[in-house]
Amino acid sequence: MQTWVALLRGINVGGNNIIPMKILTQIMTDAGYEGVQSYIQSGNVVFQHTEVSSNVLASELSLLIQRHFDFQPKVMLLTATEFNQILAQNPYKQAYSEPKQVHFFFVDEIPASPDLTKLQQLKSPSETYELQPQGLYLFAPEGIGRSKLVAKVDKCLGVSTTARNLNTLLKLKDILKLKTV
Repeated sequence: MQTWVALLRGINVGGNNIIPMKILTQIMTDAGYEGVQSYIQSGNVVFQHTEVSSNVLASELSLLIQRHFDFQPKVMLLTATEFNQILAQNPYKQAYSEPKQVHFFFVDEIPASPDLTKLQQLKSPSETYELQPQGLYLFAPEGIGRSKLVAKVDKCLGVSTTARNLNTLLKLKDILKLKTV
């Protein structure tokens, strides 16, 4: 049995693509996913499944959601090990005291030719970022509400992303600890 973290892209934003997490948890449980636990309404789910292929499982979960909610979200899946590696590689450890200042943009595939010049031009003077194969770490001490970089990150990387702040990632890590004990 593999433990997975599912990150759903673009749900429960601005009144669109609404998925109540309590209902999603029940639907997944009924479909044979085990130990399903969600965190907040932005589409973060930890569960266990016998499937070992993230691509197969992401497609299956996306179709399950489509059957119940009439839209098909992008689902990014990570094993517990992959998820914990992303947290361990966070270059902004100094921001753990303010975890909403660090954001991680998960990518659906490794960016082949990201536009680093454009990223650099878009970032504010207070923002710093680090691109790694599994995604982009962003330190935004003034928040991301008006960030020009955040608004264009998918275009600059050339791949689809979904972002979570460090606070959310740490909560998911706590859920994962409970699943692996």
